[in-house]
Amino acid sequence: MGAPVTIADIGYGKQFENWYDRIFPNDAATLTTVEALAGHHPDPALGTLELGVGTGRIALPLSRRVGPVTGVDSSPEMLAALEKKAEEGDDVTAELGDIRTYDGGRQYGLVYCVCSTLALVLDPAEQREAIARAAEHLLPGGRLLVETHNRPGIVAQHEGRSRTTIFAPYPEPNTGLQMHGTLFMENTIWQVSTVWFESDGTHRIGTEVARLLIPDEVDEYARAAGLVPEGHYGDWQGSAYVPEAGLFVASYTKPA
Repeated sequence: MGAPVTIADIGYGKQFENWYDRIFPNDAATLTTVEALAGHHPDPALGTLELGVGTGRIALPLSRRVGPVTGVDSSPEMLAALEKKAEEGDDVTAELGDIRTYDGGRQYGLVYCVCSTLALVLDPAEQREAIARAAEHLLPGGRLLVETHNRPGIVAQHEGRSRTTIFAPYPEPNTGLQMHGTLFMENTIWQVSTVWFESDGTHRIGTEVARLLIPDEVDEYARAAGLVPEGHYGDWQGSAYVPEAGLFVASYTKPA
């Protein structure tokens, strides 16, 4: 019997598991992402893999559109939350794994990595490895979709300052999100402390660190993994990429 596999986990789930779905609710933005992923799927019968599945915010509703989804995450807490959320008709297989080293033993028609999961990998060499693993899990003719923070857009939000604070009220009365961001290392590293305010007067605090990317950088990772860049978008509606966008979506295909 071999030694147990150790999964490197940055502790994201320990901080955010029980309020992640308050920050990212099952709303119109989530539905738009799900519909876009389904629309970009080369063939749902070829299977679907999410790298960084979290609480299943995307994978669970997507499975109702395209069939079984395999979801990988390094956080046991987030995967436990996914299992609790799953309802009749959902078809997501949750696997504990590190997106930099994951080997699921099969290939898929669609692989996706959304909500800036790739940015949580702070070493560019390891970001490259994560894209290489994604490419290995693609069937020929398959597609990879990556959504992550857009460096020039985040820098623009800081308006020339290394530190900034942004507050976003939510539709539910007396709830909102406050973000305290700090830029480091020539604006490539972004530390964000998030404060979530509940209507009952309580609040939650979490801190994360991201390595901000630009589309050309992800393209370089993808080309090194044998993928062909397809396009860059400013959102899941397929709007043209603009540097001012806080996020970007990049699409890649694996040659048949």
